[in-house]
Amino acid sequence: MKILKELMLVHGVSGRESRVADKIAEMMTPYVDSITRDALGNLICYKKGSAKNAKKLMLAGHMDEIGFIVTGVDDKGYIRVSSIGGIHYVSAAYSAVRFENGLRGVIVPEGDFNNNFSSSKFVIDIGAKSKKETERRVKVGDFASTVSHVEHLSGEYWAGRPFDDRIGCAIMVRAAMEMKDCKNDAYFVFTTQEEVGCRGSKTASFAVAPDFSLAFDVTGSGDGPKASPMAVSLGKGAAIKVKDSSVICDGGFVRFLDELAKEKKIPAQLEILEGGGTDTCSMQTAGCGSRATALSVPTRYIHSNNETISKKDYDACVALTAALLERDLGKERF
Repeated sequence: MKILKELMLVHGVSGRESRVADKIAEMMTPYVDSITRDALGNLICYKKGSAKNAKKLMLAGHMDEIGFIVTGVDDKGYIRVSSIGGIHYVSAAYSAVRFENGLRGVIVPEGDFNNNFSSSKFVIDIGAKSKKETERRVKVGDFASTVSHVEHLSGEYWAGRPFDDRIGCAIMVRAAMEMKDCKNDAYFVFTTQEEVGCRGSKTASFAVAPDFSLAFDVTGSGDGPKASPMAVSLGKGAAIKVKDSSVICDGGFVRFLDELAKEKKIPAQLEILEGGGTDTCSMQTAGCGSRATALSVPTRYIHSNNETISKKDYDACVALTAALLERDLGKERF
């Protein structure tokens, strides 16, 4: 969990991912041949494949997290904010927040609005006594997020934020470290602005023009309290995406990963997510297109301050990714 914890504790709201990219670049440098950044801030780590006529395999996990942007300060010194990404305001209410400059505050509803937890009803309190005092420390356009943390629950279960999607980034870092021989030309792409429309992966996919694409993200589960029916559970392994609201995955690639998991005795399950999407959609349709799917980590309470995962699923995703990197995709039948 060391790598994952390190990545989760770095601040990186959508559009402000550079600190996360710096940390990942430091981790990836010993394991790849080159590292570049593009205009949107995507971190692209390239490892040349050892196979003859190696296929291009693009792996993508998004660095950004949901958060807030300052829109103004009222006369009492309270900070008005707007959402960046899908904020769950019931979960966010009364949580500690942190700005990029380290300033702390608490996000609170302005009053009793009959459970109207909309962004227009929330402000951040930094303990200032006036508008002038607040404006000395915060300006319009500053970014903030609820405070990151990681907690061990019991057994293999962990809670915290933002597992979405630092856990995807951590899977890629660990796979780069643990693979024995990279057969394919691998592009480990740590993307920006996924939470606001998969923007980083769109540009990166056009630049890489992959033959095969694999995204990493969290997905829902059907085993939480009052969860919607879903054939995905925590602790049952890597979730191989078949479909979500933004993509129908390549059937051959899905079958290949499912069979590879069985061959390597890696726990895996198939995922159909009825709402939500990932960077998979951008990679599938960029340029002339690619054979695309995703590996997801089943997660309870997504976009809350206590997203919950099983380490077994995280480890299974790492093992399956390393196994994929070690296979010459040019020789496989799909």
